[in-house]
Amino acid sequence: MIERRKFITTSILGAGLLAMAKYVKSSDLPPSYSTPLSGPDIKTGGVKQITLSSGHKVWTKKVGNGSLKVLLLHGGPGCTHEYFECFEDFLPQEGIEFYYYDQLGSEYSDKPADTSLWNIERFTTEVEEVRNGLGLENFVLYGQSWGGMLSIEYALKYQQHLKGLVISNMTASIPAYLKYVNELRAKFGAETIAILEKYEKANDFNNPEYQKVLIDKLYNNHICRIVPWPEPVDRMFRHLAVPVYNTMQGNNEFVVTGNFANWDRWKDLPQIKVPTYLTVGKYDSMRESEIREMAKLIPNSSFHLTENGSHLSMWDDQESYFKGLLGFLRKLK
Repeated sequence: MIERRKFITTSILGAGLLAMAKYVKSSDLPPSYSTPLSGPDIKTGGVKQITLSSGHKVWTKKVGNGSLKVLLLHGGPGCTHEYFECFEDFLPQEGIEFYYYDQLGSEYSDKPADTSLWNIERFTTEVEEVRNGLGLENFVLYGQSWGGMLSIEYALKYQQHLKGLVISNMTASIPAYLKYVNELRAKFGAETIAILEKYEKANDFNNPEYQKVLIDKLYNNHICRIVPWPEPVDRMFRHLAVPVYNTMQGNNEFVVTGNFANWDRWKDLPQIKVPTYLTVGKYDSMRESEIREMAKLIPNSSFHLTENGSHLSMWDDQESYFKGLLGFLRKLK
């Protein structure tokens, strides 16, 4: 059995990240995490800054060595690669090489003040520039949550470079996500809903009482079912790129007001021809039946359900999550 660190973490498509970032403790980072450029956690390879056509630089880091190469797209928008640290305990041992990558605006990459940069089209082009900068060809693109959106967009435009695609914990449209997350909300009970409505009407989304309801009712049941959250997730939330998140997502947990509010790719999924793996947690903030339907619409695809997992199934149902993911990746080697 692979020995692994006992980190349990949490994340979400992007909804609520701003509130959570302000809710978790704001203690200083441990010295070992103050710089990602050196230290015992670096196994093989290392950090490479990719210069984009705009002149901005984004941070990447190679882990492991192998003929099969995987590029990871984190969620948010505006999160970091940090909640993927558990991948180090599974992929390299299988001879799979993978790459962390902080998207522009995120903690380890450049953080320009120009909010016009925060849109789906530009991020899609950015992924292609990162692929080219890393010299990746015939590789696997993995996207989780918002990263899953981005992986779909990339596959629809640049799939000639892909050997495979992983869409983790992401449905095919934001309206579909909103419908389901509001169905989850409706089960919270009248008293709890009244608290949410009170602060939403006041535009006071950062009120501690509002945030506590989100933590207790939504996050601990549908985002990550094991608490307390570990240091890597606290670190990731402390690093949340608020301008990116606000511009694309907004600041309301249940009503997306950002510029990707109308994103919908249901009708385009059959255009994805590369081998594709879709996974979702039984207790996810994404509807299981929709991910199953996506697998039917993408011609060469497979579906995996983590029976005990939520939105971050790679943590709260780790054995099932990586068994399924590694099974898919092995077939591509």
